[in-house]
Amino acid sequence: MPCQDFITETNMVLFPNAKINLGLNILRKRDDGYHELETVFYPLGLHDCLEFIENKAEKINFSASGIHLDIELGDNIVVKAYRLLAADYLVPGLDIHLHKVIPFGAGLGGGSSDAAFFLKELNSYFELRLTIEQLKGYALKLGADCSFFIENRPAFATGIGEKLERLDFSLTGFFIVLVKPPFGVGTKEAYGGIKPSVPEVSLFDAIRLPPEKWLKNITNDFEASVFPLYPKIAEIKLKLLELGAVYSAMSGSGSSVFGLFKEEPNLSSSDFPVDYFIWKERI
Repeated sequence: MPCQDFITETNMVLFPNAKINLGLNILRKRDDGYHELETVFYPLGLHDCLEFIENKAEKINFSASGIHLDIELGDNIVVKAYRLLAADYLVPGLDIHLHKVIPFGAGLGGGSSDAAFFLKELNSYFELRLTIEQLKGYALKLGADCSFFIENRPAFATGIGEKLERLDFSLTGFFIVLVKPPFGVGTKEAYGGIKPSVPEVSLFDAIRLPPEKWLKNITNDFEASVFPLYPKIAEIKLKLLELGAVYSAMSGSGSSVFGLFKEEPNLSSSDFPVDYFIWKERI
């Protein structure tokens, strides 16, 4: 059911967008069990639709449509975001509806984006006067990449993905093709075969090369552990390169793969199976 079916004059409507990882290096394992990494987050136009309206029941009601969410609705990250703020501020009951378009288990940050956009809008709508850094603090409690979506601009990320440094570069003019097979990749699986190492050239420097040179200078370390487990994901990358992508990589820990093209690629129905999620845009 499309978002427009739920929009009314009194609803607040948000469009949380996806992100991709332009390279990802796993540097070392930390004493707390997490892994130190470096990556570049880049926002995309692919988005969900999130709406809310105040209710008189003084409680939260959550519903969803679009891609089926295989969790209890009350466990959705948007509900968790509401509860975080409601624990510290007087926030009234809300009726919330999420129309899910961004695939999950794909390395696209869709859930994190939903939560971050919701936090920002609650802050604005109810005049909570939280600073950007305070919002990032709440977001970090919900997910390592959640704080990225507070500012939602290209960023070099370190730590577990929460330390962000803005990058002043753009992929404007490129076409991106995003492909996801009909399965996800578990985080535990992705980290299972990882061998942390520090690259000779930091991603912070490598990302400044022209995109045409990224293929030989930028990697996603998760590909080494995920591709042997899921050969179909590796096949997506090879196909995108065959179609003319100047750079292709898995996003995050997968399972989606994207390709960057100088010219709009001509995709045929035979390029990918019919049950694959495919999305294309000019950035």
